[in-house]
Amino acid sequence: MTIKENLALPVGTTLDRFIMRKQEDFPFATGELSQLLRDIALAAKIVNRAINHAGLTDIGGAYGKQNVQGEDQQKLDVVANIRFIRALRNGGEVCAIISEEEEEIIQTGNQKGRYIVAIDPLDGSSNIDVNVSIGTIFSIYRRVSEMGGDGTLADCFQKGTEQVAAGYIIYGSSTMLVYTTGNGVNGFTYETSLGEFFLSHPNITIPAKGEIYSVNEGGYNHFPEGVKKYVELCRVRNYSARYIGSLVADFHRNLLKGGIYLYPNTQKSPLGKLRLLYECNALAFLVEQAGGKASDGMRRILDIEPFELHQRCPFYIGSTEMVEEVESLLVAREVRERTPVA
Repeated sequence: MTIKENLALPVGTTLDRFIMRKQEDFPFATGELSQLLRDIALAAKIVNRAINHAGLTDIGGAYGKQNVQGEDQQKLDVVANIRFIRALRNGGEVCAIISEEEEEIIQTGNQKGRYIVAIDPLDGSSNIDVNVSIGTIFSIYRRVSEMGGDGTLADCFQKGTEQVAAGYIIYGSSTMLVYTTGNGVNGFTYETSLGEFFLSHPNITIPAKGEIYSVNEGGYNHFPEGVKKYVELCRVRNYSARYIGSLVADFHRNLLKGGIYLYPNTQKSPLGKLRLLYECNALAFLVEQAGGKASDGMRRILDIEPFELHQRCPFYIGSTEMVEEVESLLVAREVRERTPVA
């Protein structure tokens, strides 16, 4: 390619420019949400740099402590948590943050901030040391408490339907930021030499049906009978079993190619394992905006009323037809179990 031909290639739409253009679609927008999304993108760049150096510096491996979930923290869990909290606090738009890594609400001191952020700073962090894709998941809500004070539990315990924006960052073969503000889903790929996210996946739509199922089949014996039946059907249909063990990575693949991710309740985790506020709500909002579906097996995820900061739930998400088939099998099983024998 000649220099002239190279210069003629378009650079593309940056995240900042895209956000600015979309802001014009909202006549009452003040720019605060746009700035908040930029703050998240900035923190993502910093975390991406730390992840890329994990094999060369003493930042990989276990931190030596457990988080509020009772899970062993990785060093990068701590780094990501600090970086995102710092970026959101310094940005000034957020009055409070809730993090999967923290037990209580984090007050930012920005009492005039209009937003609450729920975040899983580093999903799938146990895969760091084996160089597997990991990610960040975030939800943004407008505060419901009065301005001028700290964020409250009422601000945090909003249903997923109240999200004004949500998204994730995947750190893999390339780093991508995918988000929605309730008007479709768009993906941006990070160009490291320019230090910018560029629009690479506009108007993402998930296929209504796929041929990929993502579930940890090591727990098969402990799955609800309806989920066992669905997994058996996937095997009979010769669907591809793909399970990375990083929710963001599994979800991202299925979003682009069509498929379903299943994390059912088990005998060991009767309420499920994934967190409603930090993982499920954000991805449910995204998948619905892309034309898919998310359920706990009985209910739409976005309709679930939160009552705990670290509330867990079963999670079935992906292509609409596939999620609905799982739901029908689970409901049918429950009806049979509740029907008295004559």
